[in-house]
Amino acid sequence: MQKTVSNNVAIAAVADFIKEGRHVILPVKGFSMHPFIIGGKESVELVPPRQAQVGDVVLAWVDGCRYVVHRVISIAPDGKITLMGDGNIIGTEQCTQKDIVATAINVIAPNGKKRPLPNDSNSWKLWNKLKPVRRWLLAVYRRVWL
Repeated sequence: MQKTVSNNVAIAAVADFIKEGRHVILPVKGFSMHPFIIGGKESVELVPPRQAQVGDVVLAWVDGCRYVVHRVISIAPDGKITLMGDGNIIGTEQCTQKDIVATAINVIAPNGKKRPLPNDSNSWKLWNKLKPVRRWLLAVYRRVWL
């Protein structure tokens, strides 16, 4: 017998494991983190949250209603953290440090192979600078590699 639960219920349980100091592997859905995380195929390894830094990929409670795995793109002096998916061309979410449930440290491919998430790497910095042309790059990516 298979039982389905909402993302919010499942991730709340994941948050409890992370509070205990455990590492958790969470499958990722959607296209919002392409090309660094492929939703529906890859998973992320989550660890207890650290102080957020620009470039970190985090699991956070946003808008008071949902969880997302997105990248920190800015931190305001008042502590407000802005998140955006690598595969998004517009749209951001806001949270605070206390809303961050976990920090993602690795991406896990379907074959079980781990690779570190680029957070301060040149590849992510370049990708971030390419926001004005992401739409076209992502279109090519989806047609060629997916």
